[in-house]
Parts: sequence; structure tokens; C-alpha cells
Amino acid sequence: MKPSGEEPVLLAELKPGRPQRYDWKSSCETWSVAFSPDGAWFAWSQGHCVVKLIPWPLGEAELGCKASERKSRGGKAETWSRGAAKEKTLECGQIVWGLAFSAWPAAEDGDTDPACAVGLPCLVLATGLNDGQIKVWEVQTGHLLFSLLGHQDVVRDLSFAPNGSPILVSASRDKTLRVWDLSRDGRQVQVLSGHVQWVYCCSISPDCSMLCSAAGEKSALLWSMRSYTLIRRLEGHQSSVVSCDFSPDSALLVTASYDACVIMWDPYTGEQLRTLRHVPLHSTLDSSSEIHTSSLRSVCFSPEGLYLATVADDRLLRIWALEFRSPVAFAPMTNGLCCMYFPHGGFIATGTRDGHVQFWTAPRVLSSLKHLCRKALRTFLTTYQVLALPIPRKLKEFLTYRTF
Repeated sequence: MKPSGEEPVLLAELKPGRPQRYDWKSSCETWSVAFSPDGAWFAWSQGHCVVKLIPWPLGEAELGCKASERKSRGGKAETWSRGAAKEKTLECGQIVWGLAFSAWPAAEDGDTDPACAVGLPCLVLATGLNDGQIKVWEVQTGHLLFSLLGHQDVVRDLSFAPNGSPILVSASRDKTLRVWDLSRDGRQVQVLSGHVQWVYCCSISPDCSMLCSAAGEKSALLWSMRSYTLIRRLEGHQSSVVSCDFSPDSALLVTASYDACVIMWDPYTGEQLRTLRHVPLHSTLDSSSEIHTSSLRSVCFSPEGLYLATVADDRLLRIWALEFRSPVAFAPMTNGLCCMYFPHGGFIATGTRDGHVQFWTAPRVLSSLKHLCRKALRTFLTTYQVLALPIPRKLKEFLTYRTF
């Protein structure tokens, strides 16, 4: 695969447009954005305790203009219709930090969805709040289903099990992660302790075997989702780790840090495979004097697993191809906080400190047959299982991402 050479294009920018009746200076940020796994919904934490649930794709009018205001007047029943789906405003009552859609698929006629079978809707949105609560909403109606209590401080991030089970993991400033089972009325089933600083991020591997958590520490923690025990500490960063994400085949893990680096790991062995350094565009390769300006905020994998997107404090959205150690595309963005790929590729959503959300074009790539085979194999083979195969060394290196 070669670099695309195409810079991300800003397709649309949505602004809250909410009346300024609040005076909390710290409550206007878009800390989180999220797409539902089927790509039918977009959730936007637009500041001032409000989450917007927007049917996807956006209307032609919104995609055709660079800025569109979303007026909110506080009415809980406020909706905006596009066909059968309606936009919804969720009044959360507290500053919203984390967002996560469940992985439960929409039930087809005659099908029985496992989540529906236990009395839960087929798609829910979890919101992590400033007071430690987690509110869980039914997407289709906008109704509140659960208020999960247990955390003692801000719930910074949330992650549902990607396999469709109603398991939710939350990360908090109270230095813990908690595991919740929504099929059991939101019962708390486990508390994971091990961090000594605020926990910023949590990510469950697509095969649901591992959980990675990032806190204000130089190491990330890797946990077993089967036993809820610590597997290992991933040590290599020089400053706080703030974001993490698994590749779609669970074979790779990336962590982003205030040290201006993304490290790509083999989660099974703990080996560092490569480091992506965020060098200011106007600087030489030695960026130590300006390292604070490139502090990372967010990192995410593309759906096919060939690209990464990162947002940093140097006002750039970067797109990286896995086999290259420098970005293949840049886009200027101010005050970026978070980023997420559209589940089917082609778009990236970013959130900013002023409550805006932006949609960018992303490289579309036709995966090589080699990569498709590697991805298929790695969805059910660990690194150790690959290394035990009676195959040539170069093929093992390719399948374990030592080479591309």
C-alpha cells in the first residue's frame, strides 16, 4: 500500500448554537464523539450537559456547508426527523465526558437479538458524567434506561464489549475501572484497581479477550477480560498515556501520550513494534524543544486496520499508514480533543474544546489480499500461536506485523 497523498477535506462542522445561559467555563468541550457500530447513528457530546443523537448520514444541506448550527432550547422531546430516524437531545444533567454505543445489532424481522431477549433494547448509548454516574439511554426513543452508580469521580471513558454481550467497562478519575452487566439491571460485576492516577481511556479488544487502560502514568495496563486480572504493564512512554485503541483483528494495540509519541504494541507479547513521533511541521526532526505543543489527545484505528488517526495539541489531525513512520496526510484543526473513524471507513469525526464536531474525509483503501488473509488469521490466532505454525520465518514476521 502506498501513501494516498490526499489531505483530509472538511466536509461539515456542527456547532452547538445553544443559548449561553450557563457560565461554567469548563463545560463547553466536546470530550467525546461516537458512531454506532452499524453506522446509523452519531453521538455528539456538545457541552453544557447535552448529548445529540444524530441519524447518519447527515443531510445534504449539512454536508454541503462547512458550518451548521444545532439549536437546542432544552426541550426533552425535541427531535429532528429524517425519514424514520429522528434526531434526539439527551439532557444528562452533568458535564458529559465519555460516550459509547453498545455493539448489539438491530434486530431483523423474525430474529431474536440476545440483548432484546433479556428485555433490553437493541441499541443503547452510555454516557459518562462529571459526578461519577453513568446514564444509559435507549437510542431509538431517547429514554433513560439505567443510572449506574459506583464511581466516586468523573467517568472519563466507556467501552462496550464488541462481541454483542451487554458488558460495559468504565474508566474514571477515581483511578478505577468498573465492569457492568446491563443484562442484570446494570449490576457492577468487577472493580479493577491498579492505576495511581486518573484513568483517561479504556478499550476492549475486538475479540473481547483483553482490556487496555490508560491513565496519567507513563505505562498502560493490559487486563484479561476473562479473569479481570492484570496481564502486564506496557512501559515505554516518557509522559502520561492518554488514549489507546486495538486494531480490528486484536493483533495490535496503540497508545498515545503527552510525550508526543504513539507506540504500536503487540499486546500478546508486550513488544514495542514501532514508535510514531509527532514532529511539528516547521521543525527539524529534533522536536524536544517543542514537545509540549505536540502532546497527543486521541488515537484510533481505521476500520480495515491499515491507518491510524491522531489528534494533537499542535492543531493538526494526522493520518498514518501502518508501514510508514511519518504521516501520510495532515489537516489543520484547532483545539482538537478526540477522533473516531466511521465504522465503514471514509470519514473521521473530531471533537473540539469549543463544543464543535468536524467531519473529515479519510483515505479509502482497497486492502491487499495479503492483508485480508493476515487480518482473517489474526482474528483467532494469538502471536504465540502464529509463531508455533510450521511456516517460513518471513511469513511469521508478516502475520505478526513485524513487517508490512
